[in-house]
Amino acid sequence: MIDFLTNIDTELFLFLNGLHTYWLDPIMTFISGKITWAPFYIVLLYLVIKKYKKQSILIIIGIILLIICSDQISSGIFKPIFERPRPCHNEAIKNLVYLPNGHCGGAYGFISSHACNTFALAAYLTLILKKHYKKIALIMFVWAALVAYSRIYMGVHYPGDVIVGAAVGTLIGIIIGIIINKVIRLKTHS
Repeated sequence: MIDFLTNIDTELFLFLNGLHTYWLDPIMTFISGKITWAPFYIVLLYLVIKKYKKQSILIIIGIILLIICSDQISSGIFKPIFERPRPCHNEAIKNLVYLPNGHCGGAYGFISSHACNTFALAAYLTLILKKHYKKIALIMFVWAALVAYSRIYMGVHYPGDVIVGAAVGTLIGIIIGIIINKVIRLKTHS
């Protein structure tokens, strides 16, 4: 069963990674960048502070906790346990992998930290902000999916790395979102 899933994952990766176009390379490189989204994060921070005023400190603490948890779980637990090589390090297919920027990353790719982190933040901020901003879930999850897909495009993650990373991140975001929402309700009613 594992071999079957691995083969499907590899075939799907090769298909998706093979859909590259040269005009899209700089866009996907930009989307996949870590600093790229700083203005977006500033806008999100503004929205949180605008709606929650003093309580926004709790939400920001939740974001910090969320990123620490999602990053450590993806990079510190999953990658060392599973030791699944990134597609660009897989000897069987590495000559077929398209790397737009020529960068492959660390040895292991399961799970995608980008997917885990972005989906954790998407789930968390959706829970926190959905009553104030009706389209926040759509915006956050489209953003997270775009970042996650860029990792396949960039040749550094299999679809399975991204899907499991997204699922783990979403779960982390929901758990921390529920906790922070309860703390905010307690503080509001006390």
